[in-house]
Amino acid sequence: MLPGVAAAQTGAPATRILRRGVETGPRATVLYDGRAIGLSRVTADAEALWIQKADLTSINGFELKPQGACREEICIPIPRPMLRGNQFNLTAFSQRIGQRVVADPAARVWSFGEIPVVRGAFLESRIAPDFSVPDRKGRPVRLSQFRGKKVLVVTWASW
Repeated sequence: MLPGVAAAQTGAPATRILRRGVETGPRATVLYDGRAIGLSRVTADAEALWIQKADLTSINGFELKPQGACREEICIPIPRPMLRGNQFNLTAFSQRIGQRVVADPAARVWSFGEIPVVRGAFLESRIAPDFSVPDRKGRPVRLSQFRGKKVLVVTWASW
């Protein structure tokens, strides 16, 4: 049975409403950072996922401010076409910041990869963060002491 027909028979809200070739509906799932975020009000088409502006923070930690989409000390300017009333074009934002997206609009699922600007500088520079471990005699040895040399770090834990 068709979802809209089943909903009409049970009195439940329809799962999809087709308007001018664009699907709008009560639900979509966004996958990001190991979490699945269910969104109640979205507009989706083959090219874009429009979310409620208020949902952006719960998805990726960015908050819309006058200067753009901000997360901690990072602010990304937002052009007007990415905003539409109370909606925000999440897929256009991800393209703007270099974030990978895989989407299945028919299933109403969008998966977003890591955000390059918040990954951390050590991934950009390929320099491991510094740490210290004791050697066999108990003296501290820092990874930074070996800068410029190839180092193999072997770890083990008893648990």
